[in-house]
Amino acid sequence: MMGKMLRSLSRFFSLFSYLKIRFYICFNRLWFWLIGVRYGKRLMVYDKVYVQGDGIIEIGDDFHFLSGDCINPICRNLRGVFYTASPQAKILIGDRVGISSSCLWASESITIGNDVNIGGDCLIIDNDAHPISFQQRRRSYRKEVGTDAYHQTIKSAPVVIGDDVWIGARCQILKGVKIGARSIIAAGSIVTKDIPEDVIAGGNPCRIIKYFSSEGDQSM
Repeated sequence: MMGKMLRSLSRFFSLFSYLKIRFYICFNRLWFWLIGVRYGKRLMVYDKVYVQGDGIIEIGDDFHFLSGDCINPICRNLRGVFYTASPQAKILIGDRVGISSSCLWASESITIGNDVNIGGDCLIIDNDAHPISFQQRRRSYRKEVGTDAYHQTIKSAPVVIGDDVWIGARCQILKGVKIGARSIIAAGSIVTKDIPEDVIAGGNPCRIIKYFSSEGDQSM
């Protein structure tokens, strides 16, 4: 008797989780449209996600974004983020891209190609977030010069991620970085410099581990 009850409860919660996922897929399509996010066919954004700022966000076809509620075990319950720090900032995402609970923070631009996979809890940021000078980081400086002048002291440079790139979980892709097509970035890497096409790279700072053929031989 107890076993039947537990199985019934398990089926109920499985159904609830399924219905919740379907709800958020539909809800996020409507929400993205209402806030001006441009997206292609078959947008699939699972669960809650933060979208902040007044910049431009453009997403291609067949986009999958896993966010929150332990949909991806690596991410636990972390929500993903799209943040544009100014009206001129751009986040441009190609077709058939998959991202799990990651943060995309653009002051200038983040461009992601087609068929890219970005693992759980990554940070892709095209700026330093704060000024390098300790004097400019003080609250008194920001109050003295104003918000606009303060933000001009923060360095930024566009980030570009090529087609077919795979970025492992918990990587950080920092300002000015270009990752060439088909390359793989190992989990936990901090990418501070450009990575060429057709390589496996990893570490802190991220360095090339192996070159491989663009024909698909990516064995270690």
